[in-house]
Formats: sequence, C-alpha cells, structure tokens
Amino acid sequence: MPHWFNVAGPCRPDIHYMLPPAERLPDVMPLIEQQAYFVLHAPRQTGKTTAMLALAQALTAASTYTAVLLTMEVGAAFNNDPGAAELAILADWSGAATWQLPAELHPPPWPDAEPGARIGSALRAWAGASPRPLVVFLDEIDALQNAALISVLRQLRAGFPRRPTAFPWSLALIGLRDVRDYKVASGGSERLSTASPFNIKTCSRTLDTFTQHEVAALYAQHTADTGQPFMADAVAHAFTLTQGQPWLVNALAKVAVEQLASDRSQAISLALIDQAKEVLIARQDTHLDSLAERLREPRVRAIIEPMLAGQMLNDVPPDDLRFVQDLGLVRLDPAGGLAVANPIYQEVLPRVLASTAIRA
Repeated sequence: MPHWFNVAGPCRPDIHYMLPPAERLPDVMPLIEQQAYFVLHAPRQTGKTTAMLALAQALTAASTYTAVLLTMEVGAAFNNDPGAAELAILADWSGAATWQLPAELHPPPWPDAEPGARIGSALRAWAGASPRPLVVFLDEIDALQNAALISVLRQLRAGFPRRPTAFPWSLALIGLRDVRDYKVASGGSERLSTASPFNIKTCSRTLDTFTQHEVAALYAQHTADTGQPFMADAVAHAFTLTQGQPWLVNALAKVAVEQLASDRSQAISLALIDQAKEVLIARQDTHLDSLAERLREPRVRAIIEPMLAGQMLNDVPPDDLRFVQDLGLVRLDPAGGLAVANPIYQEVLPRVLASTAIRA
C-alpha cells in the first residue's frame, strides 16, 4: 500500500510516513513502571496523539498492561455541566476501548454513579476488572474547562491512592498546556495558575520538534517508497523553515511531492520547498489558521506583538513566557532571548495579528 505525508489526525504506520513513536518518548516508560501519574504537553500537531496511541498499543501487545488512549474532548460541549460531560466522555470511552483492545480487556459496564463521580467510578471498576494493570492516557484534557475540568481532576486525585488494584496503575494527561494553564473561570482568573487539582503528578513532559536528522529520515521514507529523492539542500531548507515543527515538516513535503512534483522522476529541490512554503502560507491551512485562536489570548498577544515589532519585552511574568513557549509560538534563541518558533510562523503571525485586530 502506498504511504503519504500526513497533515490530519494521528499517523498510521500502514499508510503514513512516520518516525518511530517510542523514540520520541524516551522518558515515559520509567514513569509507567513507577505507577506514576504525569502530564505530557506539547503544541498542536506535534505528534502527541500518534506517539501515545502507538505506546498504548505496544504496551497491550506485550501482554504487560491494559493500555488505552482515551479522549476527553467530547466533554467540552458541557463544560459547565460536569454530569453531562461525564456521560459524553464515558460513551466515547466505550467505543475507544472496543476499537483498541481485545475483548478480554474491554471495560465492564460503567457503574451507576452520581454526577461528579462517574469518571472515578468507571476507572475504579475497570482497574478492578482488568486482568492486567490498567494504564490510561487521557488525550485532549485541556479541551475541558471550568466545572467539568475541575470535577475530572478532583476525581483523578481522589482515586490516586487506590492504585493499582482499584484505580489505574499509571495515568497521563495529554494536551496543549501544562496543568497550571488549563482554562477555568474561577475567582476572576482564566486559568488554574496551580497544579493543585492534580497535585499527584510526578512530572510534566513535552514532545520535542524534529531534528534535522529526523526530517531527513522522514523524507527518506518517501524516497525508499517511490524512488523520488529529496536533495540535501532541500532537506536542510525544510528544517530551517520549520525548525522541525512536525506538521509543517509533513505539510511542506506533501505539497512538494503531490502538487509541485507529482512526477516521481523529479527530485525535490530547495526551490520546490520554497514554493511549497508559499502555497501553505497563501492558503492558510488549518494549522496556520488555528494560530488566530492562540493570539486572541491577551497574555500571548502581549509577548508576540512586541517581538514582531522588534521591541523589548517589559515585565512579562515568567509563567507567560513559558506558556507561549509551550504553545510552540516561540523558542529559546541559541544566541539568547526568545525568537519566533520558525520562519514560516514569522511570516504568518503578523497577518494573523492584523486579522484578529480587525475582527476585534
């Protein structure tokens, strides 16, 4: 079956070019072995879901754990109604478990429980029924906000002391933000500003962008599959333009090989990568368009606007600086200070800022 560069949803090894997920998560296995509860956060479309789904499948296939990736996103429609959010989440979990796990590892019927206790009760029943230690990865946790988010975090904290026989052996929260930056309308604040509702976490981990060597390895898979080469300077230029941001790395290659050079006898040159960059910027693909949502947050805008104008940042809270780095909008410059994350964002962000200013 042919393979493709993926720009939508988790990668599948049977149809997509992808790097080995385990190599992107070198610190996670020791946390699972230690029965740790932890956070994995990274910018959108960096491969979190792909990597954690592959890890769950590998853990289950090794007959060591019952490991599953579950989403919290479906509860976001009910952020101010925790009971309704729980029902939506648990209905989706049933389908996800059926798809990911063999029948003998499926969860039992979810027990009856009061609103605000359903997630904890379900995990307790599943951990007790599972013939193997239960490992749960909760994806899109920061899609939840307000009362629904606080309720889920408190249920996880309450169940933590009962692990591993009456609650998951290990559990990870996966999302865009670290715990303290989860959105919650409470006491005049728009975020938690603390990890206290999930103060059982051992640590927070992030997912790095690709190195230039990894970009070359990804593109080499296409060459091996089709015979179409990427010239060395094209690979280097793709890395320079993207700084290894996984979606951008894949999107540049996809445009280059599917639109600009569909004749497989044509090598992918530096000029073609440049053309692909212009195509992406001009059509404002979903990933680039989603930057507008991030820039609507005042504390993000307060950092990005002066950076683009070449001005000094004045009295910016350290939490805000770390948050904008976590979003993948800026990076630490080897020469010191902060820089926009990559040259493509450097071109896109001023347009997005102008657009959001007009809409406001």
